[in-house]
Amino acid sequence: MKIALLGYGKMGKAIETIALQRGHTIVIKTSRDSYYNINDADVAIDFSVPSAAFNNISNCLNNQVPVISGTTGWLEQYDDIVSLCEKQKGAFIYASNFSLGVNIFFELNETLAKMMAKLNDYKLDIEEIHHTQKLDAPSGTAITLAEGIIKNNSAYQDWQLDTASDKNIPIIAKRIPEVPGTHIISYTSPIDTIKIEHEAHNREGFALGAVIAAEWLADKTGVFTMKDVLNIG
Repeated sequence: MKIALLGYGKMGKAIETIALQRGHTIVIKTSRDSYYNINDADVAIDFSVPSAAFNNISNCLNNQVPVISGTTGWLEQYDDIVSLCEKQKGAFIYASNFSLGVNIFFELNETLAKMMAKLNDYKLDIEEIHHTQKLDAPSGTAITLAEGIIKNNSAYQDWQLDTASDKNIPIIAKRIPEVPGTHIISYTSPIDTIKIEHEAHNREGFALGAVIAAEWLADKTGVFTMKDVLNIG
């Protein structure tokens, strides 16, 4: 399969390594190529920057090239992309995190949220730890975790960075050198604490999940999520 890497930073390079190991060819690397023809690719993987993501994804959909995106910070235009995908009969996946383990963790989080919904003695918080080069806070993964809880527990209506208030989930964001990504959900009562945690050991899990998603999407039409890729939920 011929893959376009729309964004060639650390994640793009990690994806390239995994893709080559799985027998694919990289035909486009946008940080190097000033001009490219997206039709040279069978599928595109966007890990660019918020200011470029919408145009990257639109270009793919307008040219019937399936595209997955892990870029955060552009989601106010997500509904426009969904409409364009439907109009062009294209194929698209967005995920805040493509790690297979993290997506299983998302499901565990929602299941636990349902179980805890009527246990009012437990106070909830989310902690996320990333490397110091990650400038946005909280992480897209932490926001997805918060949204999964809100969907399944009416006690919470929103999330809030670093502080807690009624009906808001506090997300504590920490930046520590050389930490690929750790997310911890804690329910604490006066008598005990229940925690679930996902710790990434390196970038390979994110890269592998992105390549697997691209492989899965290559012959599809529609807007999908990692739940579809993994057949969970």
